[in-house]
Amino acid sequence: MKVVLFCGGLGMRLREYSEHIPKPMVQIGYRPILWHVMKYYAHYGHTDFILCLGYQADTFKNYFLNYNECMSNDFILARGGKEMKLLNSDIHDWRITFVDTGMTSNIGQRLKAVEKHLEGEEIFLANYSDGLTDLPLPQYIDSFVKKGGVGGFLCVRPTQSFHVVSLTDEFVSGIRHIRESGIWMNGGYFVFRKDIFKYMREGEELVQEPFQRLIQNRQLIAHKYDGFWACMDTFKEKQALDDLYARGEAPWEVWKSAQKNEVELINA
Repeated sequence: MKVVLFCGGLGMRLREYSEHIPKPMVQIGYRPILWHVMKYYAHYGHTDFILCLGYQADTFKNYFLNYNECMSNDFILARGGKEMKLLNSDIHDWRITFVDTGMTSNIGQRLKAVEKHLEGEEIFLANYSDGLTDLPLPQYIDSFVKKGGVGGFLCVRPTQSFHVVSLTDEFVSGIRHIRESGIWMNGGYFVFRKDIFKYMREGEELVQEPFQRLIQNRQLIAHKYDGFWACMDTFKEKQALDDLYARGEAPWEVWKSAQKNEVELINA
């Protein structure tokens, strides 16, 4: 399945970085968060990407045009630097389509702009470029296919530290952490059938009018997930992801977990 990634926004809530580079290019460890998202999909065999570009589109293009696999892979350097051999590789099998979808376009407009690049795809994947998870993707896709909807998204608990307040005649009748409130939110990681474009109109935001039409026809499916999910909207959230990565406790690196399990099986 092809994977559409929305990369064109301004990222105003992370202005400490996005004034200089687009938010999807802000790094966690050696690589941009966009790379971590793509690596997640590639781990499950989805290596055909469509990047919906806008703000600082050249930054994305230059990054991949000048991609250096030595930065995140083991390699052997010999003959005084004249010979280099990679011991493993990142993106050798990735196919990336770079599409300018406009500086000020919303998500719906960006998706509509790449429709022609999805020709022949009965089902495709899509996502924001700032959220990470350890969701078992194949099970999620299988569940979506069996239920037969037109669109689906990952439904997660809020990660913010807000408290939800209940009021009765302006008096507080209850207060609790937002994660204990029963609220679920859209975590991205969309799955769409090609019919999604029949529900879209020019200029509409994807999760507003088109999703309302899907809801009315009982065609929008939410996949609840209580496992790891985190986004990088703020500096605090970036720090939290940096800390997990630095400690070697990054749950979204499902490719490393798989490699570790393979080694354990071999040694068993």
